[in-house]
Amino acid sequence: MKKSISTLLKHSSFSKINRSANPAVVRASTILFDSMQELASHEKKILQGKPITHYAYGRYGSQTTIELQKIVKELEQAHHVFLHSTGFGSVSLAFMALCQSGDEVLVGDNVYYPTREITEKLLPKYNIKTKYYDPNNIKDLESKITKKTKLIFVENPGSITFEFQDLKEIIKLAKKNNIITAMDNTWGTPLYFKPLLLGFDVSISSATKYFSGHSDAMGGTLAVNKKTYNKVKFCDKLLGSRLSADEAYLIIRGIRTLDVRLKAHYENTIKIVNFLKKQKKIKEVLYPHKSGSKNYKMWKKYYTGATGLLSILIKAKNKVSVLKFVNKLELFGIGYSWGGFESLAIYHDISKIRNYYNFEKDEHLVRIHVGLEDPQDLISDLRNSLKYIK
Repeated sequence: MKKSISTLLKHSSFSKINRSANPAVVRASTILFDSMQELASHEKKILQGKPITHYAYGRYGSQTTIELQKIVKELEQAHHVFLHSTGFGSVSLAFMALCQSGDEVLVGDNVYYPTREITEKLLPKYNIKTKYYDPNNIKDLESKITKKTKLIFVENPGSITFEFQDLKEIIKLAKKNNIITAMDNTWGTPLYFKPLLLGFDVSISSATKYFSGHSDAMGGTLAVNKKTYNKVKFCDKLLGSRLSADEAYLIIRGIRTLDVRLKAHYENTIKIVNFLKKQKKIKEVLYPHKSGSKNYKMWKKYYTGATGLLSILIKAKNKVSVLKFVNKLELFGIGYSWGGFESLAIYHDISKIRNYYNFEKDEHLVRIHVGLEDPQDLISDLRNSLKYIK
């Protein structure tokens, strides 16, 4: 019987041994075998990439992490899924596994700032050069490709500024020039967009965000096609960073309701967006809601849904008043990360870390994550705080 994704998320990873609806939390360093022959046979199965129920050593994972891998593999439609202790760890693994000395990488100018730090501060130590391309200009990307370009790294939509790129055109350029492609898909999740099915080689998600959904776990997933599997596997094994069984359990618990939560996030977000776009103090809502805009068209072209993260562009002469707007919010917490049940707001100054985003004078960005509270309460909170903007 073929199952829908919604059913799959609810019915995966039952523990037949414990008769529990969720898998057991298996914490282990030493894994015991009945004989040397059984150990050797099991290690051979692992090397051949055959399905297993446990690893030969706890550093590689446990039954609990294997269950999470199975779920995400199905979600991503991947050849294999690697797990990391954080989403950022998955990003780091992609660069370390897919690049080597003398290579050049092309990275969207709008990537998550820590990703930019990898390319600016770590990769140069290994003689790997990074070029940043304008995410709104495919010709700019094309002009920067050389024979040394080995990886194109995309984050879609862009971090904080939410530009949506024409992903098919990027893949077309990459295939033409035999370049590997990787995408950070944390915003959309593989529920709403599957990068590997479109043609990307690597799909990354921060499981800390919507997979977990409860702001109490950290993790990262890196889904690969067959082409990149061996490269990533080699590096993954030697770096030795692993997701714990406890974190894997919490992410499995959260991912079961991914579809239900994302639907509720979106329904709340649309109500918030419709309120915000009518406010005179807000110049623009950075979210795919304008039917005639490029961002809307690109979102509609590739995604089957939208989530709860957006930014607002505020025009104000007084920066302190914008900070006061954020500080006075009662239902929007101030803090990093997002994707949990709660609403968040945080001020961002990206003027010094972007090459292609042109700020006008007195423009300010506030990123908002719309949680699962009553949307009317959130709107009232925003309305009360907007009056502080001068």
